[in-house]
Amino acid sequence: MNKAIGMVLTVLGIVMLVWTGFSSTKKEKTIDTGVIQVSADGGKIANWPLHVGMLLLAGGIVIVLMSKKEDQYLAAVSTLPRNL
Repeated sequence: MNKAIGMVLTVLGIVMLVWTGFSSTKKEKTIDTGVIQVSADGGKIANWPLHVGMLLLAGGIVIVLMSKKEDQYLAAVSTLPRNL
């Protein structure tokens, strides 16, 4: 489970570093006099900070590495003899 979360965070961090934002356009009516309609395209740009992508990438890598160490620890513990 932790490994999957780490992979998702890593991919999301890479995506956020490559695409630093997105833009959207919306058609708005500015004048409507019955016969004549004038419309304008209004655009909005949404950007996210660069450090957010870097933090997600670093956090994802740390989680993936920690899950590998946990898997190695569990494999080593499962091979120990059990005295009941």
